[in-house]
Amino acid sequence: MKQWIAELADRVIAGGFVTEEEAGTLMGATGSDLFALFLGATRIREQFLGSGVHLCAIINAKSGRCPENCAFCAQSAHFETGVAVYPLVDEERIVAEAKCAQDSGSSCYGIVTSGTSVQGDEVDLICGALRRIRRETAIAPACSLGIISLETARALKEAGMVTYHHNLETARSFFPNICGTHDYDEDIATIRSVKEAGIRVCSGGILGLGESPAQRVELAFTLRELEVESIPLNFLNPIPGTPLEGAELITPLECLKAIALFRYVNPTRQISVCGGREKNLRDLQSWIFFAGASGTMTGNYLTTTGRSADEDWLMLADLELTVTACRGDKG
Repeated sequence: MKQWIAELADRVIAGGFVTEEEAGTLMGATGSDLFALFLGATRIREQFLGSGVHLCAIINAKSGRCPENCAFCAQSAHFETGVAVYPLVDEERIVAEAKCAQDSGSSCYGIVTSGTSVQGDEVDLICGALRRIRRETAIAPACSLGIISLETARALKEAGMVTYHHNLETARSFFPNICGTHDYDEDIATIRSVKEAGIRVCSGGILGLGESPAQRVELAFTLRELEVESIPLNFLNPIPGTPLEGAELITPLECLKAIALFRYVNPTRQISVCGGREKNLRDLQSWIFFAGASGTMTGNYLTTTGRSADEDWLMLADLELTVTACRGDKG
């Protein structure tokens, strides 16, 4: 199998693609074949993205009371999780956190709000913050505001947003097991509206929700078909009070195989490992880059704590990886 994996990596590096059947076979790699899988993923990443690492950070700008019933989410109004609840924070706070993210080495800063979407005054406030971030920092601002229209996407772009983040969360075939308050096609429509507005799209999902390896392959190919520019991969951190509170963590090697899968299927895209890496990968966190990841989120997540920027910088130094400089024209 090692030789076949190496030949598959050669094909991707030469501009070819893997099939869904081949991707499924990759997910079955075990033992020493995993080293061939990771070597191929590293070669693909370096071919298309170089050796630099992309860091991002977020602000939980509006928390709790979300009307959606996503089974993993601490912020859903359907579950009792004890999460902090507050309205959209003010412009000063959003801008201040952007400056902190830049100081920590992040090249992208995401403004994230709970809820199905944002409306009226909330959009105006966020646009005002975007304009200031573009004036006062070199960081590339992003937004994750739920389901939005083409009109809203254009307004955010005009204000300076570089990237729009909207996760599909999981494969279409598994989505009804995770969310029943909106349809998968609404998420697809948001991604298409954002792309129509000429904005970079960041879209990925959460692995370990109970989906099968074949459904991880399905998600990877859906994102390829949508031609999203950046793919964040999260791993479930079960939250007490949610329907998935008793879910078992997927193993570190499962996590790494999934990262490699997404790299083989989406060779030219940024792939960042974000929430849940501490709990799921444990001592193998640094291996995400050998498995094909080109970035990671540093600092805290929406409702759970991450590692400090200093710890991540030490990890990158130990790996002798350089961090991509912060530039306002990139996300």
